[in-house]
Amino acid sequence: MSQPLEYGTPIQLHQAIAVAKAAAEEAQKNGWNMAIAVVDSGGNLVLAHRMDQTQLGSMEVAERKAAAANNFKRPTKMMDEAVTKGGAGMRLLVIPGVLPIEGGELLIKDGKIIGAIGVSGSLSANDVQTALAGVAAL
Repeated sequence: MSQPLEYGTPIQLHQAIAVAKAAAEEAQKNGWNMAIAVVDSGGNLVLAHRMDQTQLGSMEVAERKAAAANNFKRPTKMMDEAVTKGGAGMRLLVIPGVLPIEGGELLIKDGKIIGAIGVSGSLSANDVQTALAGVAAL
C-alpha cells in the first residue's frame, strides 16, 4: 500500500449480509464450521454469524480479527507475518487491538475502507480463503 487507505461510508447491513453469505457458502462447500463477523469502518460489529457446530470461542476471535483489520487498515495476515519474522515485528504483540492471526480482511468500496470481515474456526489458510470469498461478494 503506497498511499494509506481512507475510511469511507460504513458498510450497510445488506452489504454485510451478502459478504457473510458468500463466506458461509465457501465454508459450507469445504465442510468447514466457521464463525464470521463483519464490522463497519468505525470498527463496530454489524453482523455476526456462527455456523452450526462451530466452536463457541471462534465467534469472539472472528470479531477481533475483523476489528483489527479495520482499525489498523491491513489484513491480519500482515500482522501475523510481521510477528513471525521476529525482531521489531514482535512489538505488535503489545499494541492493544492487534491480532496477528490470519483471517481478517478489509472490505473496500470505491477505494475506501467500508469495514472488514473476520473468520475463525479452522486452519488459518481456510479462514483466509473463507474471508476472501466474502470480500469477493462486494
